[in-house]
Amino acid sequence: MAKDESFDIVSEVEMQEVDNAVQQAERQITQRFDLKDTKSEIALDKHAATITVKAPSDFVARQVIDILGSAVVKRGIDLKALTWGTPEAASGGSVRMTATIVNGIEETLAKRINKDIRDEKFKAKVQIEGEKLRVFSPSRDELQKVIAFVKDKDYGIPLQFTNRR
Repeated sequence: MAKDESFDIVSEVEMQEVDNAVQQAERQITQRFDLKDTKSEIALDKHAATITVKAPSDFVARQVIDILGSAVVKRGIDLKALTWGTPEAASGGSVRMTATIVNGIEETLAKRINKDIRDEKFKAKVQIEGEKLRVFSPSRDELQKVIAFVKDKDYGIPLQFTNRR
């Protein structure tokens, strides 16, 4: 009997690239004439996987987020990997916005992806393994069809296909 081929569906972000993007955005903020003396700050917390932007007003915060977004895209990270919260009032009349960095697939989303794959009647089995999905099939062509199907759907987070065997 032939051994099943498999691959994993994951959602991972390279934190070092995010750190590099934050540093690049900080440099751009200090060099831009309109943002130079605004005392805007960007802080990355690698352990909590969050980015905090502090600015004197909502307008300036949005500009800083745009700069950060362009730096993130240049580093090859999908913007869907950052989920921005609502602006909060901070001390001194400033505004603070926090983004969480998506790492891993939540259980409810994993179940939805699993159901979508099963509903398409692919000749493939899907297992949910923590924060990733593993897809098995005896045919590589069937796995390619599953990858194409999942890429066409929008699940709101960036998905990667790894560990092909």
